[in-house]
Amino acid sequence: MKRLLILAAAVLGMAACAPKPEHKVMARAVPERADDFVFENDLIAGRFYGKALEGNPTSPGLDIWVKLPGKLVADEWYAGAMEDPDYYHHNHGGKDCYKVSVSLGGGASVPFIDGKLCYPATNYRSCEVLETTPDKVVFALHYPQWEVAEGILVTLDKKITVTAGSYFTAAEDTYTFTGADELTVAAGFKLHSAQGTVAETQETACSYAIWEKASDQSIEPEDGMLGVAVVLPGAEKVFACGELDHALLLKTIKSGESVNYCFGSCWSKGNIQEPADWFKMVAGLK
Repeated sequence: MKRLLILAAAVLGMAACAPKPEHKVMARAVPERADDFVFENDLIAGRFYGKALEGNPTSPGLDIWVKLPGKLVADEWYAGAMEDPDYYHHNHGGKDCYKVSVSLGGGASVPFIDGKLCYPATNYRSCEVLETTPDKVVFALHYPQWEVAEGILVTLDKKITVTAGSYFTAAEDTYTFTGADELTVAAGFKLHSAQGTVAETQETACSYAIWEKASDQSIEPEDGMLGVAVVLPGAEKVFACGELDHALLLKTIKSGESVNYCFGSCWSKGNIQEPADWFKMVAGLK
């Protein structure tokens, strides 16, 4: 018995000394910076806008942050922003050089009615982290009810899954609505034609991808390129809408159903340096 106790203690001691797995993902609300909700893995990063930024802008769009592969940087960048609000607009192994404004940004969805994108009336108003492991984090963002057309009221709940080692993030957007039997939803991203940023595009039956210049160079010039894409399996229509300056993928759902898609991005200063490599990766997703 004594020998067993000693062995058990040794095993427990080894377990206590074993290094904890390094986290390659993170996601959290950022109340110290205008209610952002930030996420990242070892390859990509981004944020969604919260209540404190409403009006500047009120937008469901994803703000892409480019970064070099490797360590997590978002907490470091936010800490720097406490001293210098433009900290993460400067290159610290990556930066915010993507312009969202009122749009789908680098990947989001909204109802699409009569050729119009029907944006939520608010930014996300509540959030929760549902699951966290060293290699995966799942979180939810909730957008309160708004009127998308006369008599049609919609609520949006977004479930986002971030996985280590991937340039793509999974989105499950659940729409609950009244006043209509069905609702057409557009998943997609901004094209930034006014900035002359789009260099090359690729369109397939279920995806749209671009290779573009940085769309926000207001703080410092950026000589890298960005790849941006959305993949929506089973999309009913995929197209670039010049009037709306968006790439859009449409799907029709009933109340309580979800639109499941993934959005992705890359930076030419990282591992993906040519548009052909980006387009090949996007086309390989189903």
